[in-house]
Amino acid sequence: MSSLKVFTNGLLKENPTFVLVLGACPTLAVTTAAFNGIGMGAATTFVLFFSNMLVALLKNYIPDKVRIVAFIVIIATFVTIVDLVMKAFVPDIYKTLGIFIPLIVVNCIILGRAEAFAQKNDVSRAILDGLGMGIGFTLAITILASVRELLGNGTIFNIPIVSENAKTMLIFILPPGAFITYGYLIAIFNQLKAKYNF
Repeated sequence: MSSLKVFTNGLLKENPTFVLVLGACPTLAVTTAAFNGIGMGAATTFVLFFSNMLVALLKNYIPDKVRIVAFIVIIATFVTIVDLVMKAFVPDIYKTLGIFIPLIVVNCIILGRAEAFAQKNDVSRAILDGLGMGIGFTLAITILASVRELLGNGTIFNIPIVSENAKTMLIFILPPGAFITYGYLIAIFNQLKAKYNF
């Protein structure tokens, strides 16, 4: 697989949100506003990038019996960095995302990429895979969050899109709206994937 394909794999063919349906807990919980999608996506991309890189660097030194434990320690290190940096520099997003930032440690996208890809490939390919998966996740949850914010509040990134007199549907910023929107977006993505064969 070429380097470009490694990178684009996470964007389209194996998008973690719309195709693999991984990381659904934060995807559904934090996507009430587009800024939340960007914040969670950026945090996850940072962790994916650096944990994939470190796993690929250390793969020959990690005994097979403690492989998963070692991966979790590596991931937890970068999640702690993200947690502290977000708390210091973007406290509003940090408060909104809350417990879902520390829970990145157990996000199956990250552990899955470490196990399935980073430990079997060289550092450059592992980095590209982490970036592709992270950006694919960020785009997907930002799209989901934007749709929910538009239908529920009439805004995207807090910018009014529809008239203040227009009716919005509160259900879309509540938990049932997350499931409804996610289901429709998965269906649309899969239809486009089948039609354009990407």
